[in-house]
Amino acid sequence: MKILGIGNAIVDVICKVEDDFISKNNLTKSTMKLIFDEKEFKELLSNLKIEKTVSGGSVANSIVGLSQLGNEVGFIGKVNDDELGGKYEDGLKQENVKYFYTKKKEELPTGTCLILVTPDSERTMCTFLGTAGKINENDVSSDAIKQSEIILLEGYLWDEGEPKKAFEKAIQSANKVAMSLSDQFCVDRHKPHFLELVKNKLDITFANEQEIMSLIDAKSFDDVINFSKSLGKIIVLTRGEKGAVAINGDEVVECGVKQGLKIVDLTGAGDLFAGGFLHGYVNKMPLKESLDKGTEMSSKVIQQIGARL
Repeated sequence: MKILGIGNAIVDVICKVEDDFISKNNLTKSTMKLIFDEKEFKELLSNLKIEKTVSGGSVANSIVGLSQLGNEVGFIGKVNDDELGGKYEDGLKQENVKYFYTKKKEELPTGTCLILVTPDSERTMCTFLGTAGKINENDVSSDAIKQSEIILLEGYLWDEGEPKKAFEKAIQSANKVAMSLSDQFCVDRHKPHFLELVKNKLDITFANEQEIMSLIDAKSFDDVINFSKSLGKIIVLTRGEKGAVAINGDEVVECGVKQGLKIVDLTGAGDLFAGGFLHGYVNKMPLKESLDKGTEMSSKVIQQIGARL
């Protein structure tokens, strides 16, 4: 197997809202907020019209993209044996993703993410992790990890006690490790841990400009480039309208954004970007071609609703 993803198995519920819904509910646009109370989550949802329900989760979206590009891939993520959990598993199987997890009855329901898309196409997320956030080391198959060339992890998974153990087990068993820093709040919550991972444990790090700047307390993007060069590992950064940059030791390549796109929804842009880049990486493409492939995949996904092509 080329790539195994380990992440939060979450069903995305996509709704269109006006800007005032974001401010009224004390949300910060373009970020992800964790909601720990199922009742609060349901109340938010009760006033909204659902556009689309689709299997999601950041790493799972990347893995599905990789499968669509013809790579042999797998995924580990925890769901409950409930209706959404069944739908989630079917969604992966339809995309030829091997699912290395056997669902059973859990106390908490399958995780759900409310994705609020505002008129400017930005997405703001409210996540009720449910059972996804209870993934533990027993849920992670060392055999599946050893059989894959590289594993892909998400920063979102690091949030609680048990998942962290699962995370560490995965890293110890892996041939190579790629990880996405996921979200600025995520980076702020776990800065020393994430910095240690980026410096010493990860072969490939995916981040956007805000996340990496926050991680290393950079004053300018030049600080980021210098930091990345000094690591001798692959750091892949998205910079919004400024395009994307990949750094591997002294090699620094850039790719501009595609022009003339009809942007509808930015959900999944980073996930599909990572998927495209990793497609290049596992198929031994040069750094620049891998970066171009990431840009191409993210350009496609933002012209439609939802995070899967």
